[in-house]
Amino acid sequence: MRIYSVGAVGEYLHELLEADEILSDVWVAGEVTNFTRASSGHLYFTLKDDEGQLRSVMWRSYANRIAATPKAGDAVVAHGRLDFYPPQGTTQIVVDLLYPAGVGEGQLRFEALRLKLEEEGLFAEERKRPLPPFPKRIGLVTSETGAVYHDVVTVLSRRFPICQVVFCHSAVQGERAPIELVAALQRLAAWRDTDGSPVDVVIVGRGGGAPEELACFNDERLARAIFAAPWPVISAVGHETDFTICDFVADHRAPTPSAAAELVSPDLAALRLDLADLLARGRITVEQALDAAALDLRRTRDRLMAHSPLTRIARDRQATLDQSDRARLALERHLRSLAEQLAGRRLQLAALSPRATLGRGYSIVSTAGGEVVRSAANVTVGDGLAIELADGTIDATATGVRPRPPDDERSADTPTVPVNGSGQTNHARQR
Repeated sequence: MRIYSVGAVGEYLHELLEADEILSDVWVAGEVTNFTRASSGHLYFTLKDDEGQLRSVMWRSYANRIAATPKAGDAVVAHGRLDFYPPQGTTQIVVDLLYPAGVGEGQLRFEALRLKLEEEGLFAEERKRPLPPFPKRIGLVTSETGAVYHDVVTVLSRRFPICQVVFCHSAVQGERAPIELVAALQRLAAWRDTDGSPVDVVIVGRGGGAPEELACFNDERLARAIFAAPWPVISAVGHETDFTICDFVADHRAPTPSAAAELVSPDLAALRLDLADLLARGRITVEQALDAAALDLRRTRDRLMAHSPLTRIARDRQATLDQSDRARLALERHLRSLAEQLAGRRLQLAALSPRATLGRGYSIVSTAGGEVVRSAANVTVGDGLAIELADGTIDATATGVRPRPPDDERSADTPTVPVNGSGQTNHARQR
């Protein structure tokens, strides 16, 4: 016999419920009682019917997703897992989905699968792949008897006729449709073009229909096949208001198959216009660049010429010639100035020349020794004198010397004439 602790039994019950395939993924219908919303945002309530009751808890992260908070007396359908809570020794259902009673079974299965795949990360935006801008090979998975094939090919032929459509037939409704859709995706994954290239993007689509007809696109196997696809997948199922699991897991969703074809293909006519515009702008840009380069070349050439030795020599030669001309002109002006000064000096000399003075009636008296007589005191009676006139020289002998008396001793109107001892006037006697 083995005796277990209460905690060990509680842990065993917890593991037992967690491993049960039914109780770990169960739907329960009942009436809400004892409803409480905690300050943390968690919901606590009890589900009951005529045969029993089940404690329930809905964590805040799930409670925030429900459309309307239930209240006591509401009939609901809850999805979740059974769990044993050892601290209180109670079994409860941890609810992740909660809907009013009357919701169809298909909708409940859809919501349960959507929640499961979302928690696994199959819908995460960060893993969704961008569409190739210019796909060469476009895969198409749909029925060969439906209108989707014709609609998609028509749009691609009009917008982007250079692409190749790789078609894989599959049923798009019925029990075998999920298996055929998965198989079509697998065939496309294995397909290679003649050059070994795979498809670039795949469209999975069908036309509109009742929810039961679109049910195959809510299959978990198809969702996981799309998630594992090696290329971007566009889901184009039903009309714009229809949503399937395939729409959530695909990299992109289109409201219709024709919209998917437009989404995946560029418009060749618009590309031609864009190309023409790019060429025009490119031509203008190149012309502007060439003009700028030519201007830079001219400026560079001018700078090189300005610093060229030949240019410097020519500039220095011209500067030398200019300086030579300025020096010559300055010398000529200086020589003219000197010539004018010389002429003036000549005139001054001529005016001050002794000969000019002699020409005005003056004479120069010299002694016999050739010394100019500057004072009467330098001559004595009997000295020989030479009197130089403008037109000749007179030899004379001094017969008397008469010093000039001061001006105040002379009569203003009578010249003073010195006389010798005999009372006669002294004159220089000519020889």
